[in-house]
Amino acid sequence: MQKFRLLLLASGLALLLPVAGYTQSVSDIAELGPEERRAYMETLSPDERAAMREKWRSEREALSDEERTALRERMAANRPEGAGNESKDRHAQRREHWESMSEEERAAKRAAHAKKKAQRREQWESMSEEERAAKRAARAEKKAQRREKWNAMSEEERAAARSEKRAGKHDGEGHRDGKTGPKSEQPDSVE
Repeated sequence: MQKFRLLLLASGLALLLPVAGYTQSVSDIAELGPEERRAYMETLSPDERAAMREKWRSEREALSDEERTALRERMAANRPEGAGNESKDRHAQRREHWESMSEEERAAKRAAHAKKKAQRREQWESMSEEERAAKRAARAEKKAQRREKWNAMSEEERAAARSEKRAGKHDGEGHRDGKTGPKSEQPDSVE
């Protein structure tokens, strides 16, 4: 029965969106559950979403601190159970690992990081403005291709990609995303 109600609500929203797409306020959306909010947002065009975000931003800026806090609490209450826990767990594991290291190991890590950062900065500064512009353009193109590929995926494919990314992010030996070298040796783009 609950799923039936959700379907009815989602289909009702889909019918009303062309008429009332820009009339939804932050508080109206905050009252929706996660599935309803997702269904509502998926029915909007990218331009409508952008306009909605701008409207919400201006509405949020107009709220008092107490109203903002109340809105955050309502939104948090609507989040799916356990959302964000994986990130907190990974952060706790990294913190625990860092705290288990000796001061010498920490100092060595900091020094290696600073050295890598200085090398990237030196490489970036040695480039001509045309090379930098080409690098920025290539990066933007790759980003656009990834976004296009992501938008073409179904929800199931996206969920599988997310879990694959999480599982392969760190294989326990300092390798990242299936690359061959340790994380500290991976090139990062500098801008």
